[in-house]
Amino acid sequence: MDDNVFQSRTDLTSLREAVQAINNEVKKIIVGQEEMVRLIITALLTDGHVLLEGVPGVAKTLTAKLVAKSVAVDFSRVQFTPDLMPSDVLGTPVFNPKEARFDFKKGPVFSNIVLVDEINRAPAKTQSALLEIMEERQATVDGKTYPMAQPFMVLATQNPVEQEGTYRLPEAQLDRFLFKIVVPYPDET
Repeated sequence: MDDNVFQSRTDLTSLREAVQAINNEVKKIIVGQEEMVRLIITALLTDGHVLLEGVPGVAKTLTAKLVAKSVAVDFSRVQFTPDLMPSDVLGTPVFNPKEARFDFKKGPVFSNIVLVDEINRAPAKTQSALLEIMEERQATVDGKTYPMAQPFMVLATQNPVEQEGTYRLPEAQLDRFLFKIVVPYPDET
């Protein structure tokens, strides 16, 4: 077999350069969280989702925004709260009086990178709205299926379960994350 053929098929120089460019862009603002950034980029390249767990103030949300900006894809954020409904996440049919019909108004999950902030603050019914989206890359609303954008990644943040007002995530949902990253405070160095 010709070595040049194999080399041309496995040359990852441009991929490595793109990943390094993303890293460099994020490092301009985020200091001391290299492992978190590396794993988020890995998940993006492997079509996975990431659960970031840590106390408030360790740059979970900011990192998600910066990665999306560095990759130049659509980004949206959903703040999960106890009163959030599945339709607030997925979208809802809205009546169009001119056409005398319902048109689907897409929710915030219809972006390339979706930040679900404090996922464990919403009740199970709202959390379950993410199951089909994360597994099948589609959402079904009123019997109609809508595909997600490509690339598609959910970056979810959660506070430690010991904090007041949090719900434990069900196993079926945890299984949809490629990585669960426990985000510590950065080192003093």
